[in-house]
Amino acid sequence: MSSSPVARHLDEVRQRIAKAAADASREASLVALLAVSKTFPAEDVRAAFDAGQRAFGENYVQEAVAKIAELADLRSEIEWHFIGPLQSNKTKVVAENFDWVHSVDRLKIAQRLSEQRPDGMAPLNVCLQVNVSGEESKSGVAPEEALALARQIVALPFLRLRGLMAIPEPAGTLDEQRVPHRRLREIMDTLRADGLELDTLSMGMSADIEAAILEGATMVRIGTAIFGARDYSN
Repeated sequence: MSSSPVARHLDEVRQRIAKAAADASREASLVALLAVSKTFPAEDVRAAFDAGQRAFGENYVQEAVAKIAELADLRSEIEWHFIGPLQSNKTKVVAENFDWVHSVDRLKIAQRLSEQRPDGMAPLNVCLQVNVSGEESKSGVAPEEALALARQIVALPFLRLRGLMAIPEPAGTLDEQRVPHRRLREIMDTLRADGLELDTLSMGMSADIEAAILEGATMVRIGTAIFGARDYSN
């Protein structure tokens, strides 16, 4: 039986995660794989699902909602994660359709997600996005403001603050890649020392999985290495 390209790539990524975890003296089972399916069709998500993948990340609200609807038969088994920048006018749709949001970086967005989470749905899992590299073009709360914002989010009724997310600027060597991931882990340690019960460090993408896992990532967001190069022309 020949497997799909997506299934083969998934297997390769799982092997990378297992090796990186072993190098870090960590259990591979402690690193969750989020398959980033943005710009790829529902059929690719279905192929990944058939290969055992259950958590998928999306960046664009309209594209994601259409895909979720197309894969409605799998909804009870798929965990949908919103990982892109989130504008106020899109929070309602995200609150109604997703299981996780990784890109919360200001109180207003968190408040809207909490208010707009439908009755009867489980609390929305959220991560606080931190701008660890200090890039002006990047979303994310400043590291020194993360604790105060986290305390405010924890008080919101229909959200569950799970941890932190970052998208560091690209770096060349493994040691250079580890620096911003270490920074995020240290911020997480600070928040936990303050009494916040957090379990998720969402960091690491196709190019820097190894560095992220060495620094304690519990969830890596992998798109290109699973689905291939993206075509943004559409």
